[in-house]
Amino acid sequence: MRLIKKYRGLGNLRLWRARASQAILLLVLSTGNATAESCLAPVRPYVPSDARAARDYADLIRRDFDLYIRDIQSYFRCLEAERARAFEEAREVSEEYGRFLETIDR
Repeated sequence: MRLIKKYRGLGNLRLWRARASQAILLLVLSTGNATAESCLAPVRPYVPSDARAARDYADLIRRDFDLYIRDIQSYFRCLEAERARAFEEAREVSEEYGRFLETIDR
């Protein structure tokens, strides 16, 4: 009975806090390599094949094209930023590998 009271008291709270801290640290460490940005291409605008429908929805279609042009520019910037990030990462990994090879050759 005394053991049960101990687990229901402050000792259990300390244990819970320690485990919660460990879980948070593990989560932070496991997502550390997930810094690559996800660049999602925008959806192509739809243009109906029916000329009457195209005229009826001309304002919506124009707006879709304007949004696409804006979004594709953002997409290109994202791809360029990701390319630069990946290139820098590859350079760093290459240097680390060189240091590793020097270490094991000694």
